[in-house]
Amino acid sequence: MPDETPAATPATTTQETLRKIVQALDDKKAGDLRVLRVSAQSSITDYLVLATGTSEPHLRALRVELEKVLDGDRMRIAGMDSSEGSGWTVVDAYQIMIHLFTPDKRDAYRLEQLWNDAEDIPVRVLLGLPEVVPVVAAPKAVRTPKAPAAKVVSKSKPKPKAKAKAKPAPKGGKTVKKVAKAVKKSAPAKKAMKPKAVKKVAAKRAPAKKATAKKTVKKATKPAATKKKK
Repeated sequence: MPDETPAATPATTTQETLRKIVQALDDKKAGDLRVLRVSAQSSITDYLVLATGTSEPHLRALRVELEKVLDGDRMRIAGMDSSEGSGWTVVDAYQIMIHLFTPDKRDAYRLEQLWNDAEDIPVRVLLGLPEVVPVVAAPKAVRTPKAPAAKVVSKSKPKPKAKAKAKPAPKGGKTVKKVAKAVKKSAPAKKAMKPKAVKKVAAKRAPAKKATAKKTVKKATKPAATKKKK
């Protein structure tokens, strides 16, 4: 019984065949192409290729293109499941396994989630196109309502009291004379006695002084009384 296990394929050949498969599916308008490296998670195959066809006829056209690529690289096909109306076609080429789905079946089986720990190989790199780095939009800043600005009450500093200006000292004798005149004006003026009144007062006072003088002379002229002999 012949051994059905294919001869070991060099890694470079597997990589080249994988690139051709992806290119053929892309040329035939397959949607949502994904390539997963599952060599660390599976002992059956090394790569999973997932693609979506728009309808059953589209799936058949994609399968035909796959057979052409595998035959051209002399890759043996271990199995193929393409039941009519199933919406799911599987092509097993040992190191590479291809799954083709209609949109509803792709959403129902979600093989990407079953192999979410596998390495995702960018399709653009396999097609020889530069890898596009997705630009993550920065999250919009949430505007927080501004708090009402507190009114700043400025404490007014007390105004310094104006220093009383010292009155300048009176200068010279003229100022002293002016002050003296002002004092005299404010004091009640004494009525000056007329000359006649002065004479009358003097005349009244003069006789009294004379009388006093006469009495004094009389007392002085009285003889001293002789003392009686016992």
